[in-house]
Amino acid sequence: MKGSVAELPVLIAQTGKLSGSRWVLEGDQVLIGRGPECDLVIADRQVSRHHARIRRTGSGYMLQDLGSKNGTHLNGVPIDRETVLQDGDIIQIALVLRLVFVGTEDTIPLRGEGLAQMGLGRLRMDSSAHRVWVGRSEVDPPLSPPQHRLLQLMIQNSDRVVSREQIVEHVWPESEGEGVSDQAIDALVRRLRERLTELDPGHSYMVTVRGHGFRLNNPI
Repeated sequence: MKGSVAELPVLIAQTGKLSGSRWVLEGDQVLIGRGPECDLVIADRQVSRHHARIRRTGSGYMLQDLGSKNGTHLNGVPIDRETVLQDGDIIQIALVLRLVFVGTEDTIPLRGEGLAQMGLGRLRMDSSAHRVWVGRSEVDPPLSPPQHRLLQLMIQNSDRVVSREQIVEHVWPESEGEGVSDQAIDALVRRLRERLTELDPGHSYMVTVRGHGFRLNNPI
């Protein structure tokens, strides 16, 4: 904990319509399911009314499947008993929603500007403050506005391939798709890749998917 700012664990959605949403684990338990009475509501028929629960104990935060029809997975393994959560664990609710459990103070602050942070893993950004971190190091000088908008788009679609058309629409919205060449897109991607690699040599965060677009490679 830094100063008097309290830190609490967070669940961050990585997939689906809720991608990017986060839930602070403030109470003693969080009920996950399709029912409107749940703390985290997932409106999908594959999700049981009361699907899973996370509760706080003296040993930490525990994840339990509540006899759901389509199961709850932890780091790719179905669980059949209450299991303790570790920082960075991946929770899969049926085949609908993937959540990341962020449990440590150093991973993400939960007060002030930190609420605007996106991304999970070595690469994170705070859009409102125009700041980006690779590991514990901040990108300095800051990214240019086009680089920042591109990274924001990639993080928002961290589980999908982003097309060139999406990049043009998000980075250069005023162009309406006109006058932005493939060379301009490639140059922007290359420069962003270089800026991130400066702080993490040997790892390429921007992966080219030939014939389709680009994908973010941001390991937990």
